[in-house]
Amino acid sequence: MARLAHIFTSPEKGAGRMDRRERVRILEGHGLEGCAHGGRSRKRQVLLASADHLRSVRVEPGAVRENLTVEGADVQAWPVGSRVRVGDAELELTEVCEPCHKMDELRPGLRAEIDGKRGMLARVVRGGDVRVGDDIQLL
Repeated sequence: MARLAHIFTSPEKGAGRMDRRERVRILEGHGLEGCAHGGRSRKRQVLLASADHLRSVRVEPGAVRENLTVEGADVQAWPVGSRVRVGDAELELTEVCEPCHKMDELRPGLRAEIDGKRGMLARVVRGGDVRVGDDIQLL
């Protein structure tokens, strides 16, 4: 079974860094509480990334600005439209997150390396509390 390995929030837009959290409330129709990128778009409220994919391109969790790092599952294999339960929250996968130019700011060539591995974007269907170590279930 998949589990939540890391949680990250952005302190402000354009910060270029993510703050590690042990727990957070996910807000319905918004995203992670305290994350500057929450509520930006109906489709882009939460970014989930697979820990295995991050390791495969040699970047630390949080570096690609994901909110939730998933251990034990390939989030890219989850179909768009699927629902995922994380802690008390429920998310609906809305689209593949395509790597942008900011990936090459981390390391030249990373954008190409991480293509197909950056993660899945989701909207929050039901809010709730999540903690590092929570099970993640594809519904």
